[in-house]
Amino acid sequence: MDGRVEALVDRRAEREVPMREPGREGTAEAGPPFGLAEVTGVSMVPTLLHGDQLLVHYGGRLRPGCVAVVRHPLQQDLLIVKRLIERRDGGWWVLGDNPDAEGDSRVFGAVPPELVLGRVRARYRPPTPGRQRSPGVTLSWLFSALRPVWPVRSASRRLRAR
Repeated sequence: MDGRVEALVDRRAEREVPMREPGREGTAEAGPPFGLAEVTGVSMVPTLLHGDQLLVHYGGRLRPGCVAVVRHPLQQDLLIVKRLIERRDGGWWVLGDNPDAEGDSRVFGAVPPELVLGRVRARYRPPTPGRQRSPGVTLSWLFSALRPVWPVRSASRRLRAR
């Protein structure tokens, strides 16, 4: 690993990565259906930036194009956030939105379905520390701070282009 793999902080437990989620064995009944996570790294730029807060729907319906929280197949105490591209034998093919970043299925192959924990529904981008707080900057931030994270319909085409 080169350190550019997405890492998350689970706000329900206030623990930093590597993170374990005791009792949540890939089922929606094992805990609350929603949780918060924080992005570190650049593998999902431009969709998600370092420091973004995510609303994660554990056990949510998954389909190609969705952004999901996944246990890293080779280091299962590490959670990563990636886009689901397609179902293959053995699980989901996942890629980051930043083609220059590593740490996705190009490195570790398909992710077994039991390691896909939840779907990212929204992202909150906190204000940048030290930035000028003029009315225009504040208004711009208010307009873009909270956004849904929509599935990308052309995700499987992106895979074929590589």
